[in-house]
Amino acid sequence: MIESEVNRANINFSNKIYIILLNAPKNPPDHLKLVIVGPYWSCKSSAGNNILGKDAFEVNKNWDISRTAQCEIGHGVFAERRLTVVDSPGWFYIHTLQDTREMDKLEIENSLYMCPPGPHAVLLVIELITAVNATYQRSVQDHMSLFGDDVWKHTIILFTRPDWLEVKTVEERIESDEGLQWLVNKCENRYHVLNNLEPNNREQVKVLLEKIEEMRAENDDPYYEPMLREEWKKREQMLIDRRTHVISLHAGNFNFFLYQDGCHTSNHILRKAEK
Repeated sequence: MIESEVNRANINFSNKIYIILLNAPKNPPDHLKLVIVGPYWSCKSSAGNNILGKDAFEVNKNWDISRTAQCEIGHGVFAERRLTVVDSPGWFYIHTLQDTREMDKLEIENSLYMCPPGPHAVLLVIELITAVNATYQRSVQDHMSLFGDDVWKHTIILFTRPDWLEVKTVEERIESDEGLQWLVNKCENRYHVLNNLEPNNREQVKVLLEKIEEMRAENDDPYYEPMLREEWKKREQMLIDRRTHVISLHAGNFNFFLYQDGCHTSNHILRKAEK
């Protein structure tokens, strides 16, 4: 019974995502697609809401254990641009890739495929007060590797909590931390500061979108497509094998993962494929 349900879910997952990838239109210039990534408690979801100008993603204001458990997608319009923002699960800032739960890794990876053919920018959210030591650096590099080596060419550091800097400027904060310098250098000096305590300050969002447009113009490809469509089948089988393994480990709680026509992972993609 479990085996047949897993097979059915995998077939749905395979067919529906493949259809999305094959039929995905090229993005018009007025439509920006963004994926937000970063460690826990970096204010990722708040940043997504700030960019969209509305409460598209649930924000935990109590600092408890709750967090983004799966990819969520939000849409909006600003400065004559259509915006698509994907919020992905975070990771614990001292965890290596091996330490992170398999389902979280799958969701982080699949965030790219929720805005086919790929995002124009990956926004790596980091708190400005974070001490980026060697452990933190390794954690960031490990989890960004889920997107492939070229992801850094399409990444902008999105610094949050500038209000905690007190008298320091952003530039002074970066200069005082070698780890922050490393991050900024990885992104070829692309970074932006977003104050989530000023949601009505739309100028900061406008400047961010302008920086994304500049990055688009500099890249050979305007969006980050981590693999060619003809290579998808190889990657697809790897994802299916991993999902099957994870589900089998939780066979006793199988219904927690499976939904009516697919599985918990990337159910937003499955719903989109049905439309």
